Amino acid sequence: MNKNKYSVRIKTLIIAVLVSLTMPATAAVESTDPIKLTLHDWTGQYLTTNIMGEVLKKAGYNIQYVQADYIAQFAGLESGDLHIAMEMWETTGKQAMDASLATGKTVDLGETGMDAKEEWWYPMYMKERCPGLPDWKALNKCAEAFATAETSPKGRYLGGPVTWAGFDDERVEALGLDYEVVHAGTDAALFAELESAIQREAPVLLWIYAPHWAVAKYDGEWVEFPEYTDACYEDPSWGMNKTMAYDCGKPFGWIKKVGWKDGEKKWPGAYKAVRNFHIDNEAMSQMIVEVDLEGKSVDATVARWMSENESTWMAWIK
Repeated sequence: MNKNKYSVRIKTLIIAVLVSLTMPATAAVESTDPIKLTLHDWTGQYLTTNIMGEVLKKAGYNIQYVQADYIAQFAGLESGDLHIAMEMWETTGKQAMDASLATGKTVDLGETGMDAKEEWWYPMYMKERCPGLPDWKALNKCAEAFATAETSPKGRYLGGPVTWAGFDDERVEALGLDYEVVHAGTDAALFAELESAIQREAPVLLWIYAPHWAVAKYDGEWVEFPEYTDACYEDPSWGMNKTMAYDCGKPFGWIKKVGWKDGEKKWPGAYKAVRNFHIDNEAMSQMIVEVDLEGKSVDATVARWMSENESTWMAWIK
């Protein structure tokens, strides 16, 4: 055999082996149908979903991102039109998730590793104008301090987008608060108003959640409402208002993943990877800072995290 031809064949074989080692393990993929991951309207959820999607792509799966309503998405998850939601917060989504799981058509895919807190929040300069805070009972005494021209004499509370649920309108009514609930149109609008108010030291009382950069960047406190229990949301006779539910604060707790139950039969490897997904508040807060404060794209931030944490996400898809 011609030595040159032999050498070329050996080089070709070596290149083929190297290429095969760097390609996703598509042979292990149970179906090439797209796995539809839902996207909502806050930065952290874009990050967790894109991290999971990119990891699944590395394993050879076909991924599709679908914009969906946070609560209404359960209809799609139950029918199989949608497949995986990466963030359901106990603070706002527990009731909808529990109801969906009870149908037997969706499955709890475990906690993300992040701890959720969502509540009414004010910058510390507002405490000087309402010294009784953080006790919720001080709110009515200071309604004028939180009022705007549009709401006076009532105070103004800026809630999240309506799709986030959270029961703030019900909470105001049940606790007899002299406040008007105004819902921000988007996550970006919510925090743009916060930044504007703080720069002017203007009155502001709004929905803040963690993990998020705001609680690290600004000095402030959450209002302390009567402590949440399931009975508060489910039994009107519970609590100080004997005829209405939601006379308490929001629950604090887990952030979970949830999926279409039959998807676990169709893509068992992918669902195993989703169950393995784990990230903590510190890492997520840093990524949110990169996107919201430093102006980096979600794609660039996800790529940076994956590059620096390869051993972590590789373990998810083993």
